[in-house]
Amino acid sequence: MSKLKKRLDNPNQITIFDVIQSLQNKERQSRPAGSFDIDRQFRESISKALKKCPLSRYQVAARMSELIGCDITKSMLDSWTAESKENHRFPAIFLPAFCEATGQTEPLNILARPVKVFVLPSAEALRSEIHKLEEEIVSKKNEKKKRLMFLKEIEGRSS
Repeated sequence: MSKLKKRLDNPNQITIFDVIQSLQNKERQSRPAGSFDIDRQFRESISKALKKCPLSRYQVAARMSELIGCDITKSMLDSWTAESKENHRFPAIFLPAFCEATGQTEPLNILARPVKVFVLPSAEALRSEIHKLEEEIVSKKNEKKKRLMFLKEIEGRSS
């Protein structure tokens, strides 16, 4: 029997999955207090998205209202981005409509980054899925190769 097979059969052998999971658990536990405070960054990303957008704040508010089906005003947008308005927060349920209206996804990235999730444009997401499929194909080919080698080993012993 090959050395590789012996290691795979060892119940005490730690898997790479176990190592990754352990590292992620430690990382979650060791996050300092306040490390998820993204208020300033999020407000800035909303402001930058509005500045980059060719539409006025009135037009963005109107487009968001149309997409959501409830009234969004320019003054609401102003309150959500103003540092002085600490009690006014941008509602997460409005964020998809905001991103659609402005054409900017950075505010979504700001929200996703602390939990290690990344927002990709549809073409990039599709490329990522294709790459993942290619990795799965390689993995399946390797599994097939291992089984063929094991089959040869078994057949060699029975001869």
